[in-house]
Amino acid sequence: MRNEALEKVGETLVGEWNLTMTGAWFLDSLEDEVQGKATIEWLNDAFLHLRSELGEEHSSWDWVIGRSDAHEELTLLYHDDRGVCRVFAMTFADGEWTLSRVDPDFHQRWIATVEPDRIVGRWEASEDGGATWRTDFELIWERR
Repeated sequence: MRNEALEKVGETLVGEWNLTMTGAWFLDSLEDEVQGKATIEWLNDAFLHLRSELGEEHSSWDWVIGRSDAHEELTLLYHDDRGVCRVFAMTFADGEWTLSRVDPDFHQRWIATVEPDRIVGRWEASEDGGATWRTDFELIWERR
C-alpha cells in the first residue's frame, strides 16, 4: 500500500520529463542551455525513484524520495556520477516544491513552481550559513 502523502507527490511527478538547464554560473555563458531528461517511477510502492541526465558533459543523478511517517516529513536522497551523496528535506504542496540541506560544507536549496506538465525551479547555494544565496542554475521540467 502506498503512503498517501507520497502518493500525492507521485501523481504529479511520475513520468518522463525533458529538462532544460539555464542560467548556470559554471557554463561559458549564463545564456547557454543544456538539454536533458528525467524519468520518475515508483520503487516498490514505497519510494519514488528519479533517474536523470543533462547533456553529454554534465551530470547524471539519481534521487530516491521517501517519507518518514513518524515525523510526517518527505526526504530525498541524492547521488550523482561524481560520487556525491546528499540528503535533502523536502516539501511538496500547493504548487510548490522545495528541497533543502544544511551541511557544514554549504547550504543548498531547490525552489520550484509545479504545474501539471511543467516545473520551473532553481538551485541555490550558500557558503555563509544561509545568510546570502546565489543561484547555481535554473531547471525547467516539461512532461514528454
